[in-house]
Amino acid sequence: MNVLLVEDDASMRATLERALSRRGMRIVACADGAQALGLWRANPPEVVLLDLSLPGMDGLDVLEKARSEGLRTPVLVLTARGTVGDRILGLNAGADDYLPKPFDLDELEARVRALARRAPAGTPTPPSAPAGTFQLGRLRLDAHHGVFYSGDEVLELTPRESALLRALAARPGQALAKEKLFEAVFPGEFDVQYEAVEVVVYRLRKKLAHTGVALVTLRGLGYLLKAE
Repeated sequence: MNVLLVEDDASMRATLERALSRRGMRIVACADGAQALGLWRANPPEVVLLDLSLPGMDGLDVLEKARSEGLRTPVLVLTARGTVGDRILGLNAGADDYLPKPFDLDELEARVRALARRAPAGTPTPPSAPAGTFQLGRLRLDAHHGVFYSGDEVLELTPRESALLRALAARPGQALAKEKLFEAVFPGEFDVQYEAVEVVVYRLRKKLAHTGVALVTLRGLGYLLKAE
């Protein structure tokens, strides 16, 4: 498993690099945001471990820039900023998970492996999804790169939003139950409630506002995509 570790504290960086390497992970480590973006672009990892308090470019800026460029690698934020407000900022910027310092290495490993089970950047769309032919309204899927477009512009999605949209795009016009969407968006995560899908749906619905596609809720059946 390839992991990009972005941590400016030299002691912490060395400790994590050594501990995770012993657990079978291949670690590429760096200490600042600009270098992190360069490494991320050049060779997208399976998981990014990202500290927020970085010199120069803050971790949130790194995350927002990466997502705006279509880099969909799952991101686990590691930070001493432990307030609810900071967690919300990180999640809204595109983070997939959040682990405040200090943390247990076993828990860190478990969270990293859970994130790695999601499709990272560059992974082909699952066979059930349309093979590059999906288009509805202005919404279009480039299945080869796993990227959605609104017209000619990349639709900026978090990995969870992208996973949910891919699941719905595989069956346009058909309702998918919340449980099925949960499996697509939160694979292997047993400590997350089904209601978490509603949060992802809410955020995705806003991003689809000008695509000519509606994400519709059908009571008792689930969710579906349809042209407006």
